[in-house]
Amino acid sequence: MVDNRYATALVIGSVLSLLATVYLSVAVGTQHWYQYSCPPVKSESNASELIKEFIHGDFDEKTSRDTMFRLNGTLGLWWRCIWVPNPKMETRCVSFTLPQQFSLKYKYLGNHSSEEDLLRTYLWRCQFLLPLVSLALVFLGGLVGVCACLCRSFTPTLGVGVLHLLAGLCTLGTVCCFLAGVDLLRQYLSPPEGVEGSLGWSLYLALISFPLQMMAAALFLWAARSHRQNYTRMTAYRVA
Repeated sequence: MVDNRYATALVIGSVLSLLATVYLSVAVGTQHWYQYSCPPVKSESNASELIKEFIHGDFDEKTSRDTMFRLNGTLGLWWRCIWVPNPKMETRCVSFTLPQQFSLKYKYLGNHSSEEDLLRTYLWRCQFLLPLVSLALVFLGGLVGVCACLCRSFTPTLGVGVLHLLAGLCTLGTVCCFLAGVDLLRQYLSPPEGVEGSLGWSLYLALISFPLQMMAAALFLWAARSHRQNYTRMTAYRVA
């Protein structure tokens, strides 16, 4: 039979894990990780060409970033978006394909014959893969927890805590890789005068999910360890 303290810890940990999963899922699926704010857009002769190239053209990091500078672009893990200056302002988004996610980055943007930037390349790949690993670990932890309940065993709770701990580290790694990548890109391609870059709410959602996952991990680990110690004492008492 499970003590009420341990049961309460498991319930609170499960709620925190669910909240963290929802926050991280929303963050991964939205495009507001980083956003550019530029002065009011004036009608330009080549604005329609820029928009068409951004949406339908082949992906080029420099061209895409220049368009985002001029049209209040936003950047996510899967999406890049711009504000289209139609009579009614609207957002147009384009998703990154898998080959684009794993494509090489270069030190001179737009020049594919220049030296490869391995640091930015692997930071970009990590920011794409780590949140998926984090969600997969939480999902696996949920399956282990369900199996533990069906088997009426408290032992797998330790594994659930370890999986949530690893998931939290992956989430933190995602945010760190994204911020480091943006900072490196700013060194190679600075925004024009008057254009300001800022962190978006999607990144903050991912950042919030990290402590939630760590708190859930701490509760699961504490419950598993305390229950094991209590069980060991009770066994020793009965033997005595």
